Amino acid sequence: MRSRVTPATDFPPALLARVEDAGLNASAPPQQRWMDGWLVRFSPGKAKRARCINAVAPGVRLLADKLAASAALYQAQSLPWIFRITPFTQPADLDAQLAARGFVAEDDTRVMVCTDLAQAIAQAAAAPQPAVDMSWREIDPADYGPIVGAWRGTPPEGVRAHVERLRTTPVPYRAWIGCDATGELLAGGQTATEDGLVGLYDIFTAPAARGQGLATALCGALLAAAREGGAEAAYLQVDADNLAARRIYQRLGFADAYAYHYRTDTHAGG
Repeated sequence: MRSRVTPATDFPPALLARVEDAGLNASAPPQQRWMDGWLVRFSPGKAKRARCINAVAPGVRLLADKLAASAALYQAQSLPWIFRITPFTQPADLDAQLAARGFVAEDDTRVMVCTDLAQAIAQAAAAPQPAVDMSWREIDPADYGPIVGAWRGTPPEGVRAHVERLRTTPVPYRAWIGCDATGELLAGGQTATEDGLVGLYDIFTAPAARGQGLATALCGALLAAAREGGAEAAYLQVDADNLAARRIYQRLGFADAYAYHYRTDTHAGG
């Protein structure tokens, strides 16, 4: 897998730094600690961003010492040993050093940003509207965790970890679900707002309801609510190969801001 971690030049570096901070805060699990510049997370949930190492500062300890300490921590938790590699990773050659040690690159991800929420909301309103008669309502984020977990087929332990993270995150979430006239749940999503930035999370459409414009309508509703609350720009994280979702976001005015990927140890048995 080829790494693509260079930030786009169309966005100010200060904005990208804020987006990265907001994403870290919104994904913070209760199971985390600092280790000489490394934000070490070890949630038992499914989301890798809540159970990986973010090397946000170079630190002063030898890399070999930190690797040994973090390996022992993940082994004790029976979790895989994973690093998240971004344009902000320190030192800048950590990705190459991990690759030389046998860590495998996976999950190429794009961070997309929209700086014109009014235009995004207008684009959603102008798009073809869902054929089904939908109603949207806000629910407790902790109640949304099991719903989206069931849609994704997430194991119970992963659902519990997701709900725990939603309840303890330093950035408050808001969650919405959409139902048809019979009350069947067809789509849902969440937002996390901080410092004028709104992040879109857990956007999901039930498989049987895809291709009907529900995701576009949902994103428009989420962005409108966030804008009313003072948000000025939006970001999201999406798999690079999820072309269908990326096209939806691009039509709303989101553009690739930077990329990240993970490095997973192939020798650990956790």
